[in-house]
Amino acid sequence: MNKQVLATVNGFEITKEELDLLLQHAPAEQKMQLNTLAGKKYLLNEMITQQMLYLDAKEKGLDQDQEYLKELDVLGQNLLKQYAVKKVLDTVVVDEAEAREYYEKNPEQFVKGPCVRAKHILVKEEEQAQNIFKEIKEGKKFEDAASEYSQCPSKENGGDLGEFEKGKMVPEFEKVAFELEIGIVSEPVKTQFGYHLILVEDKKDKKDIPFEEVKNTIKDYMLKMKQNDTYKSYADGLRNQYEITTNEELLK
Repeated sequence: MNKQVLATVNGFEITKEELDLLLQHAPAEQKMQLNTLAGKKYLLNEMITQQMLYLDAKEKGLDQDQEYLKELDVLGQNLLKQYAVKKVLDTVVVDEAEAREYYEKNPEQFVKGPCVRAKHILVKEEEQAQNIFKEIKEGKKFEDAASEYSQCPSKENGGDLGEFEKGKMVPEFEKVAFELEIGIVSEPVKTQFGYHLILVEDKKDKKDIPFEEVKNTIKDYMLKMKQNDTYKSYADGLRNQYEITTNEELLK
């Protein structure tokens, strides 16, 4: 691919690829604004300015200042440390067989508990909840009542809360939701948020989560664990090769 040169400064080329890379790593809150013609022109101007500053500093010999060389040495040391860690961790891999073995040895971690799919209507006063309950009993659709009366954002979807397992809702709400029969609207249920009318639309029993659904999660988890172990083991090995003294009393 031919380089697309956007500008030159004393013969030094600034390419579109470099600008695109800079744009790619821009903070999320700035990216939209910078990814416009005006934004790209601004970035290009900044790249030109930075290159001029670099050339100016070189001409003035600032790259030979002792303070600069000291900072450069510290940066170089830190970069080498990071690179050394990367080289150690790059040797660590987790294959599918290892992930499957972990899955089979820890079945309790990959179970989806009983869950329900429910809708609700939330209001502040019990009297209003009772009146809405009466309207529904007399034929008003639950979804219409939710859209009209509910003070929960779910009103936009007819009160739909989607599917949830135990432990996801406040105890008073959860107890009723899991005990309620499908298609039956509950009496008003009081919680810290107010009074709820609950309609359960579906229930599912506890089931095992298939390996394919959690394979990548397992591999990511095992990779982190193996990397931690590898890092610690490697560092412990290095301690046997170097003379180390500490003055921990200075930490006080």
